[in-house]
Amino acid sequence: QVQLVESGGGSVQAGGSLRLSCIVSGTTYGRYSVAWFRQVSGTEREGVAALDRDGTTTYKDSVKGRFAISQDNAKNTLYLQMNSLKPEDTAMYYCATHKKGLDPLSALTYIYWGQGTQVTVSS
Repeated sequence: QVQLVESGGGSVQAGGSLRLSCIVSGTTYGRYSVAWFRQVSGTEREGVAALDRDGTTTYKDSVKGRFAISQDNAKNTLYLQMNSLKPEDTAMYYCATHKKGLDPLSALTYIYWGQGTQVTVSS
């Protein structure tokens, strides 16, 4: 059974940084594309950053230059480094894996999801 567990969320002031982690188990990590999404209650889940099997990264325009997706295959762990955080980055953040579609930042593309970790950025 594939499981994803996020951690690292919290409350920070605008301009601050956080690093999210996502430990993946139950699958051969590194063989599948992975991604980070976020969702504000009452809105659609949106793709933030994706890392394809070939190493290609894709970012939502509003986070380019501020967020960085990376992984440590030896630890089965996906990361999202978030710098220069803004209040509009406030959301529940989810990691996802096993891509079944083409759009790396579409929530419809991934099969397995974590339970989320909350990020709150105050002004």
